[in-house]
Amino acid sequence: MSDNQSRTNYFILLFVVFGGFLIFGFSENIKGPAIPRMQADFRLDEAQLGVLLALNSLGYLVACSFTSALSNKIGIKWTGIAAFVSMAAAGVLMYISTSYAFLSASYFLMYIGNGMLEIGLAIMAARIFTKNTGTMMNLSHFFYGLSSTAAPIIAASMMGWNVLGGELGWRGMYVIMLSLSLLPIIPSLLGRFPADQEEKRDRTSFRNLARDPIAWLVVAILSCGVVSELAVGSWLVNFLEKAYGWTIDEASRMLSVFFVFFMLSRLLFGPVTDKIGYTRSVMIASAFSGICSLAAIAIGERGAILFAVAGVGIAPIYPTVMALLAKRYPNGTGTAITFTVTLMGVASVAGNLFIGYIIDFVRRLASRQGAMESQLIGLQAGYAVIAILALLCSACCILLYVILRKRNEVV
Repeated sequence: MSDNQSRTNYFILLFVVFGGFLIFGFSENIKGPAIPRMQADFRLDEAQLGVLLALNSLGYLVACSFTSALSNKIGIKWTGIAAFVSMAAAGVLMYISTSYAFLSASYFLMYIGNGMLEIGLAIMAARIFTKNTGTMMNLSHFFYGLSSTAAPIIAASMMGWNVLGGELGWRGMYVIMLSLSLLPIIPSLLGRFPADQEEKRDRTSFRNLARDPIAWLVVAILSCGVVSELAVGSWLVNFLEKAYGWTIDEASRMLSVFFVFFMLSRLLFGPVTDKIGYTRSVMIASAFSGICSLAAIAIGERGAILFAVAGVGIAPIYPTVMALLAKRYPNGTGTAITFTVTLMGVASVAGNLFIGYIIDFVRRLASRQGAMESQLIGLQAGYAVIAILALLCSACCILLYVILRKRNEVV
């Protein structure tokens, strides 16, 4: 392949990866405005809605379990195409769903596709971005953050569109948005993806990873970082409303500010990770996030902006750990990513449950101080867990750095 052809092919693959992350962000985050209407249309109670949302995690974990093996069997190109097609198909099935069971199956298929896409894109990026890996990984995930921020606004607007004399609604919105996943198929077919340069005798296996203490440290780092990241989206608005009496609009604006810091960090922090190293980068970033959150709790309402500033530190963790895995396990990156992300998925399900139980437990302990005071203390304890998880992420990075430095293998 000539230099011009190589350059053209590289830009085609960039379109696939960046476009894939953009679509992934949309598909993950358009559900917010749609769920209340789904619930009304199918007359779902809270338990049924909970089951529907639980399929997010279940479908994701199922996809994690086979995507790496599938990419080894049919190639990363066709694995990505399969993910895009399954997401588009899920949109059509959601449109024609007439029962709760049909809707649940369609939702499950969509999250199978989402899980395949996340793992597939991580493997693609690891093979394509062999230089400046940290920069390019963070830039890729910037597109996910960009579409995640815009998705709820776009979805809410689209559902109100008038089409053929009627409202587009959540069904039409899902069809249109998930049909966008067909667009990256064209460059996927045109592009030439780099082969996985693994030698059979050196190939990383799940068994080897399970015996590798470094692999488990990376799992701990990613799990603490991602649970802390996701928990902000789940608990920040609730905290600001109930602890400080903010309106939902005021609290939502603060969450939006968090995502602005989050996006800008992924856009700008990447070159730093390549310069100072991935382990050090995550160590510093996660410590910064944890300190900001603890300071916000300690200062009180006047320090609420620090909850948003914490996004600067939490944002680079996931993409930088993906870059670390690509460099640490060049022979079997897909297997290492699947191992790490699957266990992280289990931890993320448990993480939000743990935070909720901590809030209730501490609130009950403090109930003698009055309802308002006990609620505030409970919420502060729950949010402190989010901050502590970020600090644990940093502590695990310190341990990893010490071990790798002794082996002269710092990444």
